[in-house]
Amino acid sequence: MTELKTLLEVRNEIKGRKPIFIRQDNPKRMKLNYKWRKPKGIHSKIRHRFKGRRKMPSPGYKSPAKVKDMHSSGLEMINVSSVEDIKAIKKETQGIIVSKSTGAKKRLEILRKAKELNINVLNLNAGEHIKKIEDMKSSKKKTAKESKKEELKKEEAKKETKGKESKSDEISDGKTAEDKKELEKKERDRLLTKKV
Repeated sequence: MTELKTLLEVRNEIKGRKPIFIRQDNPKRMKLNYKWRKPKGIHSKIRHRFKGRRKMPSPGYKSPAKVKDMHSSGLEMINVSSVEDIKAIKKETQGIIVSKSTGAKKRLEILRKAKELNINVLNLNAGEHIKKIEDMKSSKKKTAKESKKEELKKEEAKKETKGKESKSDEISDGKTAEDKKELEKKERDRLLTKKV
């Protein structure tokens, strides 16, 4: 274990002084992306490794082979997207990374199972994340209940307004709203059938 720790420290030191490898002439041609491409030009100063120019990737920036693709805690990282994937994990040497595309429901199951089996979750704080998802669920339930209450209130308000409208529809002349509508319809028909 001490050997692993020393190798991880060496890796951190190497990665700390590793420059960002940008391809040649990237600022001049913004269509080119930042992905590294080896310079091929005859007079390329970067290819010739002139002093003061950008650095090129070389094996010296490589991390030690034993700690390659390891987490900074010294555990091997394993991507998990379902509860079945957790069962094959060795607690001592491996830790899990919950997949980004996993939904909240499955993520909650995975985190609970990991907590039950004492497996390290490397990309999340399991306790906090479980609490956060449960809070989201409870707030959704509350909002559903509240929305039902609001709908009932709206329906009651509509019924009250309809009752008031039916009373106000009666005209002082003794004519109702239906009679008034019939008169308007007859007037429209008369105007439409009128010869020009």
